[in-house]
Amino acid sequence: MSIMKRISALILGSIMILSLAACGAGAAEAASAKDSPAADTQALENTAADSTVSNTQEAETTSDTGEETSDASTSPAADEGLRDLYAMETYDSVPAELLERHGDVDYGTIDEDVEYYSATAGDNKYCNVLLPAGYDESQEYPVLYMIHGWGGAYDSHVYEGSSLQTLYGNMLSEGLTVPMIIVGVDMYTDPLADKDSKTEEEMRLSYDKTVDDIGLDLMPFIEERYSVKTGRLNTAVSGVSQGATTSLATGFKWQSKIAYIASLAPDPGVIPTPYYAGTYWNWPIFDDFTIESPETMPRYIYLTVGTEDPWNIEVTAYYGKEMDKKGIPNQNDLVEGYGHDGDFWSLGHYNFLQKIFLN
Repeated sequence: MSIMKRISALILGSIMILSLAACGAGAAEAASAKDSPAADTQALENTAADSTVSNTQEAETTSDTGEETSDASTSPAADEGLRDLYAMETYDSVPAELLERHGDVDYGTIDEDVEYYSATAGDNKYCNVLLPAGYDESQEYPVLYMIHGWGGAYDSHVYEGSSLQTLYGNMLSEGLTVPMIIVGVDMYTDPLADKDSKTEEEMRLSYDKTVDDIGLDLMPFIEERYSVKTGRLNTAVSGVSQGATTSLATGFKWQSKIAYIASLAPDPGVIPTPYYAGTYWNWPIFDDFTIESPETMPRYIYLTVGTEDPWNIEVTAYYGKEMDKKGIPNQNDLVEGYGHDGDFWSLGHYNFLQKIFLN
């Protein structure tokens, strides 16, 4: 059994019990603690979004040789005959060379500040679009929708020279992933003129509207403008922190359109949880995780969080346990030594990009 699974088995249960007990007695303290991310997460996620797995990992107990970190045995109920993604390896570190720019690698091109009309927002919105090396309009490509964290924007992860572009370009060059289009999504989904006047509570509500914007406005736009493979097996969504909450909700809302979901250190707010009760962090989008039919069971759900994450260890585990109760296959990984920052986002992207669109 891997390091991560041993950690999960030993401490996740106790974490959940302690957290549930503390919630009733300390909701005010929890809300106060979470107020710090609301103010500080932009600095955390935007300044760290492009930090790479660095020499600090040499002091960690995890292996730099790519130790397997998952022995999940469940498999999807739908899409019979396809590869069992839950049986594939996931890793607890990213090879350093994949996080560096190389002169002989084509990292694709970025279409910046792409404008589209969002009926959900009642205004125009923007996205950045990464086209893979060798993009050819005579071919069709699957699409990954990438969602930023609190205080970020559509260009937080998808822009020229970003760590995501570097990682993906290197992985594609090494044959570790497949050609795809990656869309940087903006979670602000209201008239742009009102953005600066929004309270944090209002911003959270605006972010939640992204779930509808992606399915109703952004996806049709991308499919019309670019050479896209349509259908759920050709569509994925991923997000970090508050964006991980949104990606999980988006995947379940549009399960007939999206088959792959990555949620990296998600905040509360997808379904009711006991965390940060009485605050806007706790407002649920859905009553529960629900699958419409066997045919729309997500092909792969990847939940992950680091042991040094200051906020979202318990809620990540909670989401996975609630899915387990409903018989919804998911991978829920607790990774030793990682926090809530760019190093962890890179690790999550590294693992997710290896498993999507392998039809």
